[in-house]
Amino acid sequence: MNANEWDTSYEWKAVTLLALGFGLVGLDRWLIAPLFPSIMKDLNLSAQDVGNCIGVLGLSWGVFAALMGGISDKVGRRKVLIPAIVAFSLLSGFSGLAGGLFSLIAIRGLMGVAEGSFCPTSFAATADASHPRRRGLNLGLQQSGFALFGLALSPIIATQLLSFVTWRWVFGLVAVPGLILGLVMLHVIREPRVAPKVATEHTPASLGRVLKSRNIVVAMGALCCAMTGVFVLGALLPLYLTGYLSLDTQKMGLVVSAIGFGGFLGQFGLPGLSDLVGRRVASIAGFAGTAVLLYVFRGLGPQPLALFAVLFVASFFTLGLVSLLSGPVATEAAPVGLVSTSIGVVVGAGEIFGGGIAPALGGYVATHFGIQNILWLPMIAVMLGIVVSMLLRETAPAVLLRRRPVHAELAAGEQPR
Repeated sequence: MNANEWDTSYEWKAVTLLALGFGLVGLDRWLIAPLFPSIMKDLNLSAQDVGNCIGVLGLSWGVFAALMGGISDKVGRRKVLIPAIVAFSLLSGFSGLAGGLFSLIAIRGLMGVAEGSFCPTSFAATADASHPRRRGLNLGLQQSGFALFGLALSPIIATQLLSFVTWRWVFGLVAVPGLILGLVMLHVIREPRVAPKVATEHTPASLGRVLKSRNIVVAMGALCCAMTGVFVLGALLPLYLTGYLSLDTQKMGLVVSAIGFGGFLGQFGLPGLSDLVGRRVASIAGFAGTAVLLYVFRGLGPQPLALFAVLFVASFFTLGLVSLLSGPVATEAAPVGLVSTSIGVVVGAGEIFGGGIAPALGGYVATHFGIQNILWLPMIAVMLGIVVSMLLRETAPAVLLRRRPVHAELAAGEQPR
C-alpha cells in the first residue's frame, strides 16, 4: 500500500484509543503503589508483602502476554482487546474489596491475566494501523500512555483522592473509564487487512520460530534489565521516600510522579529518536543514561525538587527503553504473521523477571537490608543492559536505507572496469 492509499485517519484514531487503553492499564496497575502506605496499615502488610503484590501481577502478566500474543495472531485483535480492557477495569475496582493479603494477591494476579492479554495485542494492533515510516513513533506514543496515566498521574490522583475518600473507593472510581473506553474501541478498532503475500506466508504461532530471531532473544534479556529498573522503583520508591527520606505523602506523590512524566516523554521520544539514529544506539544510550542518573539520585537527600528532576530524566531513558525494546525492536524482528507472538514473548520475559521477580526481590532487600538499599538493584540491572544492548542487530528502516547506497557504492567500486 502506498502513501496515498494509507488510511491515515484510522491510523490516528486507532493509535489514540490504544494509547488511552494502555494508559488505563498503567493507571489500574500502579494506582496501588502510592496507596500502599494506607493499605499496609489497614491490612497489616509488610514491605515484603508489597513487593509480592506487585510481583504476582507481573508474573501473571508475563505468562499471559506470551500466550495471548500468539492467540491474537490467530483469532484477531478485537476478540482479545475488548474482553481484556473490560476485565482489568472491573478487577481494578474489585481491589478495593480486598479483606487481606490473600484476596489482594488473588485479585492482582487475575488483573495480570487481563492486562497481559491486552498488552502485546494492543502493540500489534498499533503496528497494524501504522505506516512503516511512523512505526517507531506510533508504538512509542501508544506505550507512553502507560507512563502518563500509570506512573505520572496515578500518584497524584491517589494521594489527592485520599484526602476525600478511603483507598477502597479510589479503586472503584478509576474502574469506570476503562469500561467506557472498551465500548468505544468496540466500534472503532478494526482487524488488519492482510496482503495476499502475507496471507500465504502466515503459519501458526511457533515459539521455536520466534526464538530463532537473534534480536528477539536479545530484546528479551534487555527488557528484563529495563523493567527491573522501572518496577523496583515504581513499587518501592514511595516507601523509600516516606520511610527513609521522611517526605510526607503529598510530596512523595509529586516526586514519584516524575517517573511517569519523564517516562511519558521517553516512551515516544526514545523510539522516535531510534527511527533516526538506530535501535542499537538508542538502546545503549538509554541504559547508560539511566545508570548515571540513578547513581546521582541515590546521593540526594530530602530535596523534592532535585529528586523530581533527576528521576524525571532517568525515567525518560528507562521507560523509553521499555517502549523501544517491546515495540519497534520486537516488531521488526518478528517472523511474518507472528508480530503479536513475538511482542508477547519479549514482553512476557520482561514481565516475569522485571515485573514479577524483581519487585519481590526488592521487597526482600528492603526487609532484610533496609529500604535505603533498594536502588542498587535497578542500578546493577541497567548496567547489565548496556552490555546486552551491544548484541542488537540494527533494523531501523531509515538507518538501513542510509547504509544501502554506501554498500552499493562500495560494491560498484570493487567491480573490474
